[in-house]
Amino acid sequence: MTALGQGERDFLAALPPSLSPEPPAPFVRALPAIPASLRGTLDSVREAPISPAEIWAARQWLNAMEPRLARYVPEMDRRRELLGRIHHEARLAGLSPSLVLAVIQVESAFKAEAVSSAGAVGLMQIMPFWIRELGLPADDLKDPRRNLRYGCTILAHYLAVERGDLTRALARYNGSLGKTWYPERVMRALAGRWSSRDDVRTTALR
Repeated sequence: MTALGQGERDFLAALPPSLSPEPPAPFVRALPAIPASLRGTLDSVREAPISPAEIWAARQWLNAMEPRLARYVPEMDRRRELLGRIHHEARLAGLSPSLVLAVIQVESAFKAEAVSSAGAVGLMQIMPFWIRELGLPADDLKDPRRNLRYGCTILAHYLAVERGDLTRALARYNGSLGKTWYPERVMRALAGRWSSRDDVRTTALR
């Protein structure tokens, strides 16, 4: 295995270490039969080692997405930190990081402090009941790190529940199962701003 160059080390440094867990979903209703594996605090998430090829691909993704995020996050350092975190959490959950970007755009327009009229909080608009279901009382849903862990974990679970049907999984996430307006908004955001060659490979939670 070849040694990592400075660029790869810099990128790895931008990928936040594994964090404590959390659940997601704006306007989401309770999970259908929440598995015992999701009832933990998410602290049990284990990170798989990252190969040099994966590091290179992640770095290419970050460089491609960084200018696209400037409309929502003007500060470059904050953009790169947020993209590193999104890639990290999406990878842990087996999701396309660009799909997660599209969900965040639709849910909060990248406003970490956002609170909806229904009480959903943060980047991925997580309802506070998810803390009771999956997390710890001290969890701060306005913390982007925890918010992303919750959101990616729950979206991946819904994708598994729906056997890979992304439309139904997104509708569950939004609490509008049986309707298509929300999945259509997310997919328009994905196609219009965040799509990349890897986006089609959205997988369920491992």
